[in-house]
Amino acid sequence: MTAATPLLPPADWRDFLALTKPRVMTLVVFTGLCGMLAAPVGIHPVLGFTAILCIALGAGAAGALNQWYEADLDAKMRRTQKRPLPDGRMDRQSALHFGVGLAAFSVILMFVAVNVAAAAILTVSILFYVLIYTVWLKRRTPQNIVIGGAAGAFPPLIGWAAATGHVATLPLLLFALVFLWTPPHFWALALFVKTDYANAGVPMLPVVAGERVTRRQIGLYTIPMAIAAIAPWPLGLTGPLYGGVATLTTLAFGVLALVVATRTTGIDDSMKPEKRLFSYSILYLFVVFGALVVDRWVFA
Repeated sequence: MTAATPLLPPADWRDFLALTKPRVMTLVVFTGLCGMLAAPVGIHPVLGFTAILCIALGAGAAGALNQWYEADLDAKMRRTQKRPLPDGRMDRQSALHFGVGLAAFSVILMFVAVNVAAAAILTVSILFYVLIYTVWLKRRTPQNIVIGGAAGAFPPLIGWAAATGHVATLPLLLFALVFLWTPPHFWALALFVKTDYANAGVPMLPVVAGERVTRRQIGLYTIPMAIAAIAPWPLGLTGPLYGGVATLTTLAFGVLALVVATRTTGIDDSMKPEKRLFSYSILYLFVVFGALVVDRWVFA
C-alpha cells in the first residue's frame, strides 16, 4: 500500500494575487491607461474603467499561467522560490484554472463592454505571453526576451483601441518603444541574477553568450529604443512637452546603458550600474508615458 499524497492547505487570496504578478501588472496597466488617455477621442468613464480592468485581468491571467507552467523553474531560482506554487501554498491545477478563467473573463468582458478591436489585441497579448514566450521561447533560446518582449508592449495598443476602435501610428510607436525597451531592461536584471537563471537552466543571454555580449546588446538595443521614444515629437504626433521629457529621460537612459555596455566586472563586483539601469528603466517608462498624457492634455 502506498501512502496517500498529502493535500495542500487551501490557498488564500494573497496567493491568488501573487499569481497575477501585481508589480508587473502596475506598469502594464499604466501604459494601457496612458495609451487610452492619449487617444484623440474620449471614452466614457465607465467604459474606460472597464477597459483598464480587462487589461489588468488579462495581465494577471498571463502571469498566473506563466507561473503554472514555470513552477519547476521558479523552484530553482532564489528570487522566485517563495511564489505560491514552488513554496507549496497552492496546487498547480488551481493556478491553471484561475489563469484560464481570468483570461476568458477579461477577453469576453472587453468584447461585450468595449469593442472588438481591443478584445482581439488583448487576446493576442495573452496568447503571445503564454504560448510564444513562456511555452516556446523561454527554455529554448536566448532571444526569449527579444521576441517575447512584444507581449508586454501590447497594452498601449489595447488602451488606444478601446478608445478609438482602431490603431494608429502613435500607439504603434509606443508598442515599439516598450518592445525595444524590454531587452535592455531584462538583460540588466539578468546580469546580476545570472546564477539564478543558470541554476534553472534558462538560456538567458548572459548564461549562454557571456556578460560581454550581453552588455554590447544592451547598448545596441538602446539606440532604436531611443529613436522610438523621441520619434512621436518630430513626427508631429505629440507636443514639445513630451518631446522635451522624452529626450532628457532617454538621454539619461542612454548614459546608464553606456556605462553598463562598456564596463568590465570582477569576481566580487556588486553590479551597482546594472541594478541602477534596471531600476531606472522602470521609472523611465512611467515618466515617458506620463509625459505623453500631460502633453495630450496641454496641447490637445
